[in-house]
Amino acid sequence: MTENWNILGHEWAVEMLMQHIAHDSVRHAYLFTGPPGVGRRTLALRFTQALTCPQPSAPGDPCGKCVTCQQIERMQYADLSVIQSEKEGGILKVEQVRAVRHSLVLKPYQGRYRVVLFLRFQEAHPHASNALLKMLEEAPAHAILMLTANTAEQVFPTISSRCEIMRLRPLRVEQVEAFLDRQELPEIPKPEKIDSSSTSITGTPAHLLAHLSGGRPGYALRLMQDEKALAFRVQRLDEIQTQLRCSRQERFAYAEKLAARKRGGEGNETNLRETFLLWLSFWRDVMLRKSGSAKPAKRPEIAAALTNVDYAAAIDSLAAGLSLARAHKLVSDTQTAIDRLDHNINARLLAEVLLLDWPRLT
Repeated sequence: MTENWNILGHEWAVEMLMQHIAHDSVRHAYLFTGPPGVGRRTLALRFTQALTCPQPSAPGDPCGKCVTCQQIERMQYADLSVIQSEKEGGILKVEQVRAVRHSLVLKPYQGRYRVVLFLRFQEAHPHASNALLKMLEEAPAHAILMLTANTAEQVFPTISSRCEIMRLRPLRVEQVEAFLDRQELPEIPKPEKIDSSSTSITGTPAHLLAHLSGGRPGYALRLMQDEKALAFRVQRLDEIQTQLRCSRQERFAYAEKLAARKRGGEGNETNLRETFLLWLSFWRDVMLRKSGSAKPAKRPEIAAALTNVDYAAAIDSLAAGLSLARAHKLVSDTQTAIDRLDHNINARLLAEVLLLDWPRLT
């Protein structure tokens, strides 16, 4: 396999896992943490390849080309079980954990280990966590359990304390941009509600995607392949520029429109959540600009802290007219609204409260 297991970044984690294999000190359980898209699943699969590849070039260095490595890459290897909730944001059920626990006692079919990979384990039901704890306590020597989660704190302490925790962090935006520059990128939709020509920001698609990803290469690759998500983002951020100039009555109407989308059927609640997340990223940029953490640059590049670099002109204008306390409140209120979406709160009222607190531009 190419250098660093063909993974962008996380060199320290790859080196540590290779040493575990080389010194025959592989742990019985690993917990890979970090924000979605940072490379948790990829690292777990590469580690599984390193553990089971029949023809490694060196201990802990899988070839990446044999049938075993290819099957693991596709998550179709006989000795690999991948367990996750039905959808992102769903619930990992206790029955799923119990089902794999019974198969774990069987000897591996092909390799030395039987590996179970639990994805997004922060979504596990408490009963599922208890079932996994029992599995950790009774797992046979040939079993290796791997979990991914956003943070170790989202997992029961009794589980995380029994795992080798690998805390993955986002990469530098410049590092992701350099990687994307080598890819074939789609055309990125451009803002319509602001005059982009009034700024010196003329970044490439790689520059924009790297900033949108926040240093998460996996998320950047997903954005590359999702034209609908990119168009949805521009639509929602353009709507912010419109609503900032609307009357209270018009904002009420817009809130009703958002709430109607949520009531409209499957997938609409996800759209409302994505809308709020985009609002959060925009107001976060305003707050960072106001605080000086993302100062306007003299070159076409701007501070890595800024996410929506194509809306820099609007962000600058708002930051100039708001106090830092007001900008912080807009961020805090939006985050609170996102959290409340999980508690069956009235969606229209939630959107109205947020919109009415937005500043009004003339």
